[in-house]
Amino acid sequence: MRTADIRSRFLDFFATRGHTVVPSAPLPTPDPTLLFVNAGMVPFKPYLTGEATPPWPRATSVQKCVRTLDIEEVGKTTRHGSFFQMNGNFSFGDYFKEEAIAFAWELSVSAVEDGGYGLDPERIWATVHHSDDEAASLWRRIAGLPEERIVRRGDEDNFWSMGVPGPCGPCSELYYDRGPALGRAGGPAVDEDRYMEFWNLVFMQYERGEGAGKSGYPILGELPRRNIDTGMGLERMATLLQGVDNLYEIDETRPVLDRAAELTRVRYGADHLADVRLRVVADHVRTALMLLADGTAPGNEGRGYVLRRVLRRAVRSVRLLGYQDPALPELLPAARDCMKHSYPEVADEFDRISQQAYAEEDAFRSTLRQGTTVLDTAVADVKARGSHLLPGKQAFLLHDTYGFPIDLTLEMAEEQGVEVDREGFTALMTEQRERARADARARKSGGALDTSVLRPVLDAHGPTDWRAYDALETESRVLALLGPAGPVTSVRTGEIATAVLDRTPFYAESGGQDSDAGALTGASVEAEVLDVQRPLPGLVVHQVRVTAGELAVGDAVRAAVDPEWRLGARQAHSGTHVLHAALRQVLGPTALQAGSYNRPGYLRLDFPWRGALGPAARSEVEEAANRALRRDLPVDVRWMTLPEAKEIGALALFGETYGERVRVVEIGGAWSRELCGGTHVERAAQVGVVALTAESSVGAGMRRLEAAVGFEGFGYLARERDLVSRLAEQLQAPRAQLSERVAGLLDRLKAADQQAEELRRRAALARAAELAAAAADVGGTLVVTSTTDADARALALAVRDRLPDARPGVVAIGAETDGGKAVLTVALNGAARAAGLSAATLVKSALGGRGGGNQDIAQGGGIPATALPDALTAVHTQAAALH
Repeated sequence: MRTADIRSRFLDFFATRGHTVVPSAPLPTPDPTLLFVNAGMVPFKPYLTGEATPPWPRATSVQKCVRTLDIEEVGKTTRHGSFFQMNGNFSFGDYFKEEAIAFAWELSVSAVEDGGYGLDPERIWATVHHSDDEAASLWRRIAGLPEERIVRRGDEDNFWSMGVPGPCGPCSELYYDRGPALGRAGGPAVDEDRYMEFWNLVFMQYERGEGAGKSGYPILGELPRRNIDTGMGLERMATLLQGVDNLYEIDETRPVLDRAAELTRVRYGADHLADVRLRVVADHVRTALMLLADGTAPGNEGRGYVLRRVLRRAVRSVRLLGYQDPALPELLPAARDCMKHSYPEVADEFDRISQQAYAEEDAFRSTLRQGTTVLDTAVADVKARGSHLLPGKQAFLLHDTYGFPIDLTLEMAEEQGVEVDREGFTALMTEQRERARADARARKSGGALDTSVLRPVLDAHGPTDWRAYDALETESRVLALLGPAGPVTSVRTGEIATAVLDRTPFYAESGGQDSDAGALTGASVEAEVLDVQRPLPGLVVHQVRVTAGELAVGDAVRAAVDPEWRLGARQAHSGTHVLHAALRQVLGPTALQAGSYNRPGYLRLDFPWRGALGPAARSEVEEAANRALRRDLPVDVRWMTLPEAKEIGALALFGETYGERVRVVEIGGAWSRELCGGTHVERAAQVGVVALTAESSVGAGMRRLEAAVGFEGFGYLARERDLVSRLAEQLQAPRAQLSERVAGLLDRLKAADQQAEELRRRAALARAAELAAAAADVGGTLVVTSTTDADARALALAVRDRLPDARPGVVAIGAETDGGKAVLTVALNGAARAAGLSAATLVKSALGGRGGGNQDIAQGGGIPATALPDALTAVHTQAAALH
């Protein structure tokens, strides 16, 4: 049975049993505690925790998930992948244990022709929490499981919570016996390779308190409404139904693995290490495809870093298998063809996806070249010291700064006869991981706003009456105030607090649009609104600074948005839509917005593209945008269901999560049609003007356009005009000839600079003979230390070449650079190197570890110019120590 069929069969089963089919949420999640959705329940978390009212009593989904915390283990075990799909059925206060167990058993063992999976009931085992007699009894009664196939386990295995105070409860897991060829008999407590877990049923019935670990917390009592959250691993079920050994061999990953094996001429199953690498390739290429499809772009932090690491690990693994050419153009299409049956968007968006992936591989191949140079220098330095151990710190630097994989460092170091301090490297990696985990725990415990304090406000008063679309002022009441230490009853002049109002006209930051500015005024208070956010679904909060009087809970206030700010915000957001449509009109549909930010007078838009846009392309995009403004295209807003919006071609932008009903903003009908919750102008001409101010790179395969909009756009163009006028006057040239005149001036300046540099070089070289002749004899070693205002490296080499070959020679030349800094260059002749000296070692010793190079020439900088004499003295001292 194909994985896509297993998926559809699951959804159909639960749909016919009263469950609403909910589409998978995008992998990037708005949950501040996570980078990506990592479990099937994540999109339902607000309903399961009581933060929001569920729109349905029961639901089912197949959720895309990514977990990368222990990414180094991928491929080494056959049960875990970085991307996986979780089939789930959920009940929000509707059915509970009996129905959940009955559903799971029926779907698992019913015949294939009857809509089930046809698993052999005699090979299924169940685990329950040791205290859950009810679940054990239900498995006996509903499924007829004998007592010996119902395993009772402790909190570590069969009690669920989110790791923080909130819902929790026992869980029950289903395992399938894959036979004696895969391990020992005795059930899942004995061997979880032979007995593969395929379904986990969580019974949320308790509320837990503070505490660490799986069981170090109190149970506060029963939940007022009990919920069901189950998760069936789609890849695991495919492993069972397709009769393969592991998830890397199912129909959605095996073709990628086979293509990698074909490219590298490696036979899968012949060598354990090669098998691990092939599994890494199959897993990571699929993961990268799905992350790119959902709008994540490679970067140096957060989600982008995870994607970059996944892509680079895949490329690295192919390289270690012996394939040196670009690999992703061969592998990514194979992953697309595997996944398009369940996710058609990976085929529809493949031009954009592949463009970003291939650009990242090109960048990584360049990184490998740079890292190789750094590694070669480090190995040479190790050998110069008479050692054969590359420090773990150096290996970590290569890994962390240059993105150089440790496996590659090990391989290349071994080729050069050097070992790597794995313990030191591992210690540094462990330290880094602990910092990452600590950061994740900090995110999990909440950000600046304590939602546990705000939750009772939402429960007591209901959602905020939000009027941002149709009002600039509202008569409001203060429901709560939150200070730095928690809830307060009032705040006075000069103090900053978070205010919750019963109704508000303020737009809360979202969808790339900055929050509104404005004020709260009352009988005895004036307060400036600094920021507006939505920390919980349905709740809008305002960060305010009291400028006069006192703001207290219960006060009646007038909430007023600054109308000029709102006008600018509307112009900028509509301008972003116009620029996006113009970009796609000029560059094609792959130039799809991958991120944006707009505030009054300014917008920026990120989009996938390989290479910078030329002046002609930028001008064409800008012209297309402003032509749309001149045509005064109508701006229309409509509400509809998500399927209806997709049917009319509305763009759902990456990283955004949408509800059942969505807001579609059209500018000129189909010319610009996007799902958007922001504020907009009524007609395009009200934007005023879109003036491009910058175009830059924000990562491999990702570009950023910036623009001034509205009044600020006119101001930018006026400043440009004034600048051109001044240049024309100063150069005494017509505007049409300015470019030619400036180019001529630059050519003459460049020629003059070259002449001046040549004169400085000749003057410096003329000193070379003089400096060499004046070399100090330090115990038989000739030492030259000096400074120059020319090229320190060229002078150092010229002096060295004039020293006698038979005697050790050390030359150290310092030079001041911009900003009051200095650079030090050290050059050694062959006799000095033969005597055991190293230029790189001398530079690092003189500069406190800075600098780099090799045995004969090295350079370092970044020290204050005032420290240069001490650095030169340090080189002299080190040379003298040779004797």
